[in-house]
Amino acid sequence: MGCIQSIRCKPKSLRDSVIVLELNTSIDSNPTSIDEASSVVLRYRTPHFRAHARVLVPPVATKETWTIGWIQACNHMEFYNTYGDKGMSSWELPDLRDGRIQAISDSDGVNYPWYGNTTETFTVVGPTKKDSRFTVSMNDNFYPSVTWGVPVSDSNVPQLSSIYRDQSFTTWLVAINQATSETLVLQTIRWRMRLHIQVDPERPLGQRAILNEPVAQEQPQILGKNEPIPPNAMVKPNANDAQVLMWRPKNGDPVVVIPPKY
Repeated sequence: MGCIQSIRCKPKSLRDSVIVLELNTSIDSNPTSIDEASSVVLRYRTPHFRAHARVLVPPVATKETWTIGWIQACNHMEFYNTYGDKGMSSWELPDLRDGRIQAISDSDGVNYPWYGNTTETFTVVGPTKKDSRFTVSMNDNFYPSVTWGVPVSDSNVPQLSSIYRDQSFTTWLVAINQATSETLVLQTIRWRMRLHIQVDPERPLGQRAILNEPVAQEQPQILGKNEPIPPNAMVKPNANDAQVLMWRPKNGDPVVVIPPKY
């Protein structure tokens, strides 16, 4: 693990409802790993972003149901794979790219608006007579495949020369009343993942790729003042369904290689 940013909070209630006792967040200190085992694609695996919170919900007097957990949105994405002088492929979020929205949901695509529904959420069903104490945790990383050859070509001749990625996220610890949809933002985290891989396609498989700076990622920030959740972070589509793979040649018009899923 990398250095862990922690807040041990004095119990402080938000609207006398939910108390965050402790919050930890970090990005693992290990560098991005590169896998050249395949003759078709290069794979890489980034370190994990992690967030973990201990939460206390005082007794709930009425038949209210509260779900507490993590909601995440992508605020910025640059993801370029360059193929020498041929051009580049680019994963893009068109509405985010063009400034039509501030952020896009990074939900698992099933349990909107939540990032997931295993360790990521906990539901308190009232009435309860005692405090409810629990933890909610999440983690995230990238593990994509990038073709050695130009994605719009039938040839698999290796031409990949660099991979550049820079993505920013906001992650909220949130309590939502299931009946009224009242939403309490308890904590806000900002984090970023960057990488640059240089590739020499002339070299033998297994010796082509080198990880450039940054080898270690910036650690996440726990914000002193919570940020509101943009509307698009709460609803479909999520980033995985909205992203488009473009081919942007040095000469000629851009081509949609993989359209959005929604």
